[in-house]
Amino acid sequence: MAKNKKIEVEGKEITILFDNEKEYISLTDMLKAKDGDFFISDWLRNRNTVEYLGIWESVYNPAFNYGEFAIIKSQAGLNSYKLSVKEWTEKTNAIGIKATAGRYGGTYAHPDIAFEFGMWISPQFKIYLIKEFQRLKNEENDRLKLEWNLQRTLAKVNYHIHTDAIKENLIPKEITKQQAGVVYANEADLLNVALFGLTAKDWRDSNSDKNGNIRDYATLEQLVVLSNMESINALLIQQNLPQSERLLQLNKVAISQMKSLTESRAIKKLKQTNP
Repeated sequence: MAKNKKIEVEGKEITILFDNEKEYISLTDMLKAKDGDFFISDWLRNRNTVEYLGIWESVYNPAFNYGEFAIIKSQAGLNSYKLSVKEWTEKTNAIGIKATAGRYGGTYAHPDIAFEFGMWISPQFKIYLIKEFQRLKNEENDRLKLEWNLQRTLAKVNYHIHTDAIKENLIPKEITKQQAGVVYANEADLLNVALFGLTAKDWRDSNSDKNGNIRDYATLEQLVVLSNMESINALLIQQNLPQSERLLQLNKVAISQMKSLTESRAIKKLKQTNP
């Protein structure tokens, strides 16, 4: 699970909980900004709230229990009607709002629902909540782009190491630049086939509507592996291993490292832009 974060809205700290790669905003923290006694159960008993939650769940939750929702909706707004978060989630299988225990105990909701709840605090609070949450997301996106660009730059640096090894060990003396280019392209495609399973031309033929090349659309994990593969291939070239043998070894490296990276907590945290 990613590290939880906080934003400040009108002087109140609001916790952002990460659970199963999803974000939830603390309604419990938001209540601190409300003047007078007010409880989440008061908000839940409102008919408009129930209708909104039902619509949200119908869009995002295939397991939503419409039968129980219909019963709750028919009772919502009555003076005798009471509904807790626990009852709502247990009866309807709702996923948009939940109660948690422990260190970060309290009631949390998906941002869509939290923004709606913010209106019950005050219209001004809702606006600032959305503004601060969006600022947090922009910062995370900028950081992720920076990490991606750093990996892309690293791949390019390793590419120069790779081409130097090709020049010193594979390219015969006194050949034309065109001939040398063929060798470079072949070695670049060696890595493409080992990692992506296709050549640069194969990718262009299948993605004629896209700009750039296959590596511009690589994932963070693929860029990390590509950087490693370029260094490894340079060493294999220096050992005078034939291209066919290097391809088999590099493909094994790609498979092994991709398996490790896709299961790595560090990579998952990096993707979620944790410090």
